[in-house]
This record gives sequence, C-alpha cells and structure tokens, in this order.
Amino acid sequence: MDHNKIDTEIQDSYDDQQEWVLDSSLDSRGEIPRRARTGAWRAALFIIAIEFSERLSYFGIATSLVVYLTTILHQDLKMAVRNANYWSGVTTLMPLLGGFVADAYLGRYATVLLATIIYLMGLILLTLSWFIPGLKACHEEICVEPRKAHEIAFFIAIYLISIGTGGHKPSLESFGADQFEDGHPKERKMKMSYFNWWSAGLCAGVLTAVTVIVYVEDRIGWGVAGIILTVVMATSLLIFLIGKPFYRYRAPSGSPLTPILQVFVAAIAKRHLRCPNDSSLLHELSREEYTKGRLLSNTKNLKFLDKAAIIEDRGSENAMAEKESPWRLATVTKVEEVKLLINMIPIWFFTLAFGICATQSTTFFIKQAIIMDRHIGQSFIVPPSSMFSLVALSMIISITVYEKFLVPLLRRVTGNERGISILQRVGTGMVFSLIAMITAALVEKKRLDYTKQNHVAMSAIWLAPQFIVIGIADAFTLVGLQEYFYDQVPDSMRSLGIAFYLSVIGAASFVNNLLMTVTDRIAEEISGKSWLGKDLNSSRLDRYYWTLAALTAANLCFFVIVAKRYTYKSVQPSLAVADGGDDVEIASVRNTSKYT
Repeated sequence: MDHNKIDTEIQDSYDDQQEWVLDSSLDSRGEIPRRARTGAWRAALFIIAIEFSERLSYFGIATSLVVYLTTILHQDLKMAVRNANYWSGVTTLMPLLGGFVADAYLGRYATVLLATIIYLMGLILLTLSWFIPGLKACHEEICVEPRKAHEIAFFIAIYLISIGTGGHKPSLESFGADQFEDGHPKERKMKMSYFNWWSAGLCAGVLTAVTVIVYVEDRIGWGVAGIILTVVMATSLLIFLIGKPFYRYRAPSGSPLTPILQVFVAAIAKRHLRCPNDSSLLHELSREEYTKGRLLSNTKNLKFLDKAAIIEDRGSENAMAEKESPWRLATVTKVEEVKLLINMIPIWFFTLAFGICATQSTTFFIKQAIIMDRHIGQSFIVPPSSMFSLVALSMIISITVYEKFLVPLLRRVTGNERGISILQRVGTGMVFSLIAMITAALVEKKRLDYTKQNHVAMSAIWLAPQFIVIGIADAFTLVGLQEYFYDQVPDSMRSLGIAFYLSVIGAASFVNNLLMTVTDRIAEEISGKSWLGKDLNSSRLDRYYWTLAALTAANLCFFVIVAKRYTYKSVQPSLAVADGGDDVEIASVRNTSKYT
C-alpha cells in the first residue's frame, strides 16, 4: 500500500514536471509557465532574431570604424586604431553595468526593451548626421577636415550604441538561455545547443553586416547604410514584442553584491572556529524553504569561506538568533556561490590574451586589407571590411561541424554530456588564436617584402588564412566563454555572467592599446624606429604579431594549469533529474505546486 502511494506521488511529480516549468520562472501573466506553451525553441527563436539585427548593426559599424576614422574624420592609423579600441572596450565593458541592473532591479526583458530604445536613438543620430546640413561631415565633395559638429554627433551616436549594447547583450543572451529549464533533461540538452545556435545566428548577422552593409557604406553611402540599420533594428524590436506571450521570465532578485559581502563578513567573524569534516553539519535551507534557484553541494576548495555556514551553539537561543541574521550565518549555497565567483577570476584573467588576438580582426587585419589588392576580376573591388566575412563564415561552419559531428562523437568517446568540458573547448580555441597570430606575422612579413621588391600591392587573398583561423578560434573560445560564464555563475547573476564574458573582449581592447604603446616605445628605444608608424608600409606590424603570439603561448600554459585545477559548479543531486533519455528517473520530488 505504501509502495503504491509512493509510486503514485513519483508519477504525479513526473507529470507535473512535464506539464509545468518548476524553476522559479513565470509566464507573461505572472503565473507558473506551461511547458507546452512557453520557452524552449519557440521562444528562443524570437530572441535570436533580435540578436541577429543587433550584431548586424554593431558589426556594420565596428568593422568599418577604422576606415571611417581614417577616411572621413582623417585620423592617422595609430589614433584611429586607439579610438576604435576605446569604443570597443567601452562597448564590451558596459554590459557589466547593464547585467547588474537586469539581475538586480529591472529584469532581463525590461532591460532589453530599454537598451534597444537607446540603441535606436544612437542609430537615428548616426543616420541624421549624414542628412541634416548642419551635421554633415563637409560642405564640399573633397573634404580636407571634417566639421566639428559632425565629429561630435558621430561620437555621441556610437557611444549611445555602446550604452544600448551594455543593456542589450548580457540581458538578451541570458534571457534566451532562461527559456530552457536546467532540471529537465531534454531542455538541458537544448540549452547546450542554444549557445551554439545563438552564435550561429550572431554570425549570420555579422556576415550580412560585413557584406551587404559594408558594400552599401563603400559604394552607396554611409547615410543609406544608417537608414537600413535603423529600420532593421526597429523591425526586430517589433518581433521581440510579438514573442512576449511565449517567454519565460525571471524576477529580479536584488543586488547580488549583498549576499557576497554577507558571506565574507560571517566567515571573518568565525575565523577562529574549526570547520566540521562533515558538511551536513553546516547550515543549509531545506528545499521547502529555498524557493529561488538551486541548492549547491559543498566543495573542498576555499575552505575558509565554509566558516560562514558554521552554526554556533546548536539548540541555544543564540543559534536561533544567528539563523535570523545573514550577516552572522550564511547557507552552504551562498558560500558556494561566492566560491564560484572567486574561481572565475583566474579564468577571466587568462583569457585576456585571446581577447587581444580577437581584436586584431576588426582593427589591424582590416587596415591591412585597405592597402592590399582586393580586385575580383577586372572591375569589382571587395570592400576592406568585407574581409571580416571570412571570420563569420569560418565561425558558422566550425560551430555547425562541432554541434552536428564532433559533439556526438566526443560524447561517445569521453562520456561527457557536452562532448568535452567547457574549459577544454575554451583552451582549444586559444590554440587556434596562437596559430592565427603566427600566420598573421608570416603574411605581414611577406607583404612588406613583396611591396618593397615589386612596388605594387600584394593580393588580399593572402589575408584569408588569418581571418579563417581566428574564426575557428572564436567558434571554440567565444562560444565556450558564453556558456562558461552563464553556467558557472550563481543562478541569480546570469546576466552579469554574460557581461563577464563580454568584459574579456572589452578589457582586452584596453590592454591592446597599452601593449601597442609599450611595445612601440621599447622598439623606438632599441632600434630608433617605431613598429607602428603612420601607415603600414612604414611599420613593422609583423613584429607586433610575433609579440602577441609569444604572449598567447605563455598565457596558454598558465590557462591549462588553472583549468585543470578548476572546480565546476556542483548542484545538489537531490534537485537533479537523472539523464536517462526518454526514461527519466525522478531523483526527488520538488515541493512546488502548479497552483502556488
């Protein structure tokens, strides 16, 4: 009789899990979502659509920025690259603020809406700066020096786009991943594929930008390109709003910084206590009490922080008072969340070298293409920024091959649900970034010698290998970092997690500027000649690429050491669902009713 009752409860729980999403999500009416009507790919496709248009706009500007700064605003090479890196750095660091606001106060959906409106304002101003007489770059067709008003309008516009990107990028990607429930085996596998197909959609936007948009900028006009970008972004916003009934929403959980500080304060206050060997003696909420996110298992690293979860004087009145104050007693889950963030610091730091390599594809690689022979046939000339299409194509092909062929094969070989671990994927891409820098150095040296000997430009087809290899590197490392920073942060900080990933590229842009300055000055002191002159033919860009290759090789060694010692997030088994395909074993019954 009792066995039948238990079997009935398990079956009821299984039925509930299939019908309802039990991960603290809400639907558009504020109720627990039905699985058949919300989330998964039906919702994610709307979100990927707006990402396509955002990347179309961003790369339509980013890949042509150095060209714009040197040809329209008449800046020299060094100044143009620095300004491009500053803008790229700000754009990819702003998501730290946007992710914080989304997680703590506005929620991801509202943050995306607000950010898209700001983004549109930037695109509109950028477009108007080419049509309003007082904001045009010049009166005449041949322009020696651009108007100050145009320059000011241009920089205000692109930095408005930076602010829009700051709210858009971390919130949208994490909002898309939220459409898949971690505790449901089929949706969990879908989420692993989501980051790959998200990146494929992103690359499709990039590819369209660096072919169609760049061609319009080069042959028709920057103003017409601005109109196209504005219309596409406005249309994608409408598509995003149409998908509202299908989304699953997560309520903002307040500042994530307060619980972190509470753990440190509690651990320091109990620094003299001895940590028990049995982790079950540490303080943790029951599953009925813990309604947000997932309970985490205790790990053996950073044991000092475990002292924050020690219960003093069990059974006494002081113990009861202590439990009421999070500044005196933290749960194991809160302690483990702080450990996760601390463990991420070295991973973040040792991926900066990859970020520096990746920034070359939109700056120096493009500048190389400008001064090389880009003819196809007798009449057609490939716009220099369109060379970046090789990165996008390479990335799309690599992601597809990885998702469709490598992952199934690697799953059988390694037994890992992902095929290889997240950090193994990141490290693989870093190896390709090293190959890309070596290739770029060899090609640039050949270009310099060829130009000097023949007094004509070398074919830009020689740049194809470095663009293609950096695209393969992006497919492994950038997608891996997206998944890593979303998956390994606390559940309440997932927008910030995506912001951490983006900040790798942002910080790398600033470090790249610093590295350019330092290496240039050292070169001048040693040889009396700058590596980075006013133009590439008087520079030694190949030596700068060799410097990046050496830096990447040394960094890769440290990354491997850190990755081997890394401890992944450990979710309590009692909340997990065994991955058994269609025959799903319920490891436990979650005490959540569809009527609450």
